Amino acid sequence: MYYDRLVEKEIERKLRSSGAVLVAGPKFCGKTTTCMKYQKSFVKLNTKQAITMARVDPHGVLEGEKPRLIDEWQKAPDIWNQIKDDLDFNYQFGKYILTGSSTPADKTEVHHSGAGRITPVRMRPMSLWESKDSKGTISLSGLFNAGAAIPWDVNADFSLADVAYLICRGGWPISVLAQREIAVDVTKNYFNSLFVFEDCENERFRKKQPEVMKMIVRSYARHISTEAAVSTIIADLRQNNERTMDVKTYNEYVEALGDLFILEDMPAWNPNIRSKTSIRSTPTRHFVDTSIACMALGAGPNDLLKDLESFGLFFEDMAVRDLRIYAEVNGGEVRHYRDNAGLECDAVVHLENGCWGAVEIKLGGDELIEAGASSLKLLKSKIENKSDEKSPSFLMVLTAVGGAYRRDDGVYVVPINLLKP
Repeated sequence: MYYDRLVEKEIERKLRSSGAVLVAGPKFCGKTTTCMKYQKSFVKLNTKQAITMARVDPHGVLEGEKPRLIDEWQKAPDIWNQIKDDLDFNYQFGKYILTGSSTPADKTEVHHSGAGRITPVRMRPMSLWESKDSKGTISLSGLFNAGAAIPWDVNADFSLADVAYLICRGGWPISVLAQREIAVDVTKNYFNSLFVFEDCENERFRKKQPEVMKMIVRSYARHISTEAAVSTIIADLRQNNERTMDVKTYNEYVEALGDLFILEDMPAWNPNIRSKTSIRSTPTRHFVDTSIACMALGAGPNDLLKDLESFGLFFEDMAVRDLRIYAEVNGGEVRHYRDNAGLECDAVVHLENGCWGAVEIKLGGDELIEAGASSLKLLKSKIENKSDEKSPSFLMVLTAVGGAYRRDDGVYVVPINLLKP
């Protein structure tokens, strides 16, 4: 069974407007399965023999009916230069599709940016809309139409237990398609495979100790959805593992985890505010999928339900995953805001045309929703009075559970299982 992916339209558009498309994302997020829809010939670099042959004759990998899909191209990085040269000689739209679950072993082997020839597309795990866990009665694009009405929905059949399960299961297609009682076990198997590098052709990853990578992932998970400083995470590593680590080594490991599409921090939004208040630039610590953090800590759905404070931070991470996917469909990006006066906003969805919307992410309940709405209105006031930015298109409290409605002050309250792009 195949579930349609939101990234498909972008892949189709890029194939019509560029010579090659590079689809990059974490292992098992569905890149190959999706891209197989568009190929007329393909080669998979998934065996030592195939990789060796591709390295000896990278140009030969290009031979075949077009579009030609080359899966895990980074295992023979010179393929990139061969494609660039081929497109220089005979440019046609949609000739090649490249997929990769990490950056090349030696980044210096990729000599050319590919600008104008090879266009990147980022693919992520499935959002709740894609996995059919969201009804999709409220669209992010619709919220950008200021004053848009949303359907009133009590949403009574969706519980915190459902949210906890979805966080731990993650958006991996193989887990989504599994039966509910074993889906989290499937995700656990995926997690264990992330750190197996013995037979990896990528020397940069082989030199990394799997146990150290897991330790860093666990420390990241303990600081999920926070602005924890590098020094804080390193101190956590020392305290919980009795292991010293210098900043250089830590940064090398974190870079590798980013190259594997495991960690994905969220940068700060920096509007030009005429104020003595300085805006903090520390990124928020996030994962490409929250299930990785759950597996790193050995946390299951019941563990989240017993610790609502941690549950809220893990839910925020999953909500950021979905917001990123939905924002990218609408030509936007997601950042966070925090200033030295203590005003913060969990997510700012910013579109290419300058329109933006502010989102506070809460588990639910009147008290938390009220606190989120108050923060959003303070941010709106500060931006309108002290910045050249446009007024926000919408203010939204994105909740785990509860009903959907628009408050008298104009703030939308939207549960995550009703949201779509």
